[in-house]
Amino acid sequence: MYISHILITALATTSTAQALHPANEAQPSPQPTKRLLASALNWLTSTLNNPPKSASATCPPVWTEIATTLTAQFLADGQCTDAARAAIRTSFHDCFNGACDGSLILAGECSNSENRGLERVCGNLGNLAQQKQVGTADLIQFAAAHAIKTCPGGPTVPVKVGRKDSDVANAQGILPGGHASGVDMVKLFASKGFTPKDLAALLGAHTTARQRTTDPSRANATLDSTPGTWDNKYYQETRSGQAPFTLPVDKSISTTPATAVPFTAFALSKSAWDVAFVSAMQKMSLLGVDKEGLVDCTSALPGGSEKREVRRGSVFERLGW
Repeated sequence: MYISHILITALATTSTAQALHPANEAQPSPQPTKRLLASALNWLTSTLNNPPKSASATCPPVWTEIATTLTAQFLADGQCTDAARAAIRTSFHDCFNGACDGSLILAGECSNSENRGLERVCGNLGNLAQQKQVGTADLIQFAAAHAIKTCPGGPTVPVKVGRKDSDVANAQGILPGGHASGVDMVKLFASKGFTPKDLAALLGAHTTARQRTTDPSRANATLDSTPGTWDNKYYQETRSGQAPFTLPVDKSISTTPATAVPFTAFALSKSAWDVAFVSAMQKMSLLGVDKEGLVDCTSALPGGSEKREVRRGSVFERLGW
């Protein structure tokens, strides 16, 4: 319909020009109009011969089936579960060492000490990928986006499928520990293409987290007072020292000059955080991934929408910082 309108408009332009200029009067050269029509026809031919990939690439129905299975695991009594928390963490642990390639599960990286606590979710997602015959790397990222959305208040993180799986283990020792300094974290994330704002935004996923290894004597302590919901209390309570538990690295990032400003802004505005987090999380989910031919499966997530729901915030929140 849109293409036909272009041609009709071009033809109408020619007719109007002829009506306004009687035959006995000097008329402008018809060359510009001919060139316009030629360009329109060339564009039409190119479009028909090379349709956008998204026009024919639709999300396979199996991902809607997977979403139903994950919802049962990730939501209980109106709160996101430990399985949801683990799925969010799994996304980072699969990607950050090298690429989002499923090697966390396929190469047995879950047994590494730096991935302690992920053994169960790795087993569950690995089995589900086999049952549904989908890519393991794709399932890890889809599960993370699903878990974020499942947590009350969680935004929609657009998710794509079509990654290449790998059973070759990535290097160890790249994932940061709980005692890293904020300055070192800024440098580490910059080496992966993330800005200080991205780093501060991604850290907000700790709103649903529990620590287990930084202080074993306080295993399962939460990093904010509402671990079952996706809110910005993590930022508020980390800054004020009122969180049930705060990782030393998180406290350092909250005061490091490069990250202190966005960290404080996110404490003031959940909407600003959601927008920054969605952008940074999309970047994370595609680390080391060939983006050619990926298929958007955002519609299979709970709610089935790519909207980030930031418009529900106040005008002040929407302005961000």
